[in-house]
Amino acid sequence: MQALILTAGKGERMQPLSFQKQKHLIKILGKTILEHNLELLDGLIDEAILVISPNDQCKEIKDLFGKKYKRIKIKYAIQKEALGTGDAVKSSMSLLEDKFLLLNGDDLYSKQDIQEVLKTFPCLLAKKVKQPQFFGVIEERDGIVKSFIEKPSKPKSNLANTGLYFLPKEILNYSIKKSSRGEYEFTDYIRQFIKEEELNIVEASQWIPISYSWNLLEANKILLSEVKKSKRGKSEEDCHISGKIIIGKGTVIKGGTYIEGPVWIGKDCVVGPNAFLRKFTSIGDNCRIGQAVEIKNSLIGKNTNIAHFSYVGDSIIGENCNLGAGTITANLRRDGETIKTEVKDKLIDTKERKFGTVLGDGVQTGIGTLIYPGRKIWPNKSTLPGEKVKKDIK
Repeated sequence: MQALILTAGKGERMQPLSFQKQKHLIKILGKTILEHNLELLDGLIDEAILVISPNDQCKEIKDLFGKKYKRIKIKYAIQKEALGTGDAVKSSMSLLEDKFLLLNGDDLYSKQDIQEVLKTFPCLLAKKVKQPQFFGVIEERDGIVKSFIEKPSKPKSNLANTGLYFLPKEILNYSIKKSSRGEYEFTDYIRQFIKEEELNIVEASQWIPISYSWNLLEANKILLSEVKKSKRGKSEEDCHISGKIIIGKGTVIKGGTYIEGPVWIGKDCVVGPNAFLRKFTSIGDNCRIGQAVEIKNSLIGKNTNIAHFSYVGDSIIGENCNLGAGTITANLRRDGETIKTEVKDKLIDTKERKFGTVLGDGVQTGIGTLIYPGRKIWPNKSTLPGEKVKKDIK
């Protein structure tokens, strides 16, 4: 059995986290999003074809995975130009066998759901969602797809397309045209297919679409609920540790630190003294969390230093960052409204009441920096103008 995984996208909505690396290589609990998906597929498929673009960031994917991941043989298909998902799938046609599993490399699925999909041919995986207007919406009859509408303003259904399919290779023989976006959309192949054939629906028990940076916090919560408690590091006297905690080898938790699980801490970290790590915090390898630092519901990338008397809440901090003493990430508006943030030059409502900041890899802050809710900061080597970075900081 083959799986075709789409990993060529630029991930522009995930910036600044994807400014210097491919979106699929962003880490949660010490593993890239793509690694999490390949682990789900291990034992279910024999071969994975990763669709990549010819840029340097996608080369990192080849360098990381090589020709094999666990029991899965890895092959690569090159999408020469960014011409959409339909073109991405078509670029792998010479490598595909008669049937293939297709999925997005930057969303997270459930192994149980994938197993159910592989029992039903042909089919797609769908999930009931609260805001269907942001997804491809499926209308069905007796478990069969009848129509598919991309992001309708007035959805007739709350059943969203997750982007995971089990399909025949022959679906690529249909002729499709570029969409209004100037791209070939894979869903146009689906529309052609359902005119002639039945496409079954398997309803998902779990699907984590990771389109925006704040989706990483939800993914982190779910993945934390699935890992087992483990303590390979050391904690000094007078530490208070409760709930499910994962502490990596070589990590030291200094005295007076309070950890309220679930919390994941990688290898070779130093935390404290007198730090406070609250629920759903994940800290990458080789991080330094200083004296009296408080972190809540946040992702901290590897090799990052957060100096004493800082607060990080509901935020995503990239790799190799350095937060000066007393850095504060504000995560709540005084008027109680949901947090809005800029994505591709548009202000987007996160629908989150609490959301802090997103720092790209290598960002540094000075002593006493205050960052407003929903602000993003690019690294200094960004080509963005200086005033773009400055306005994100108070």
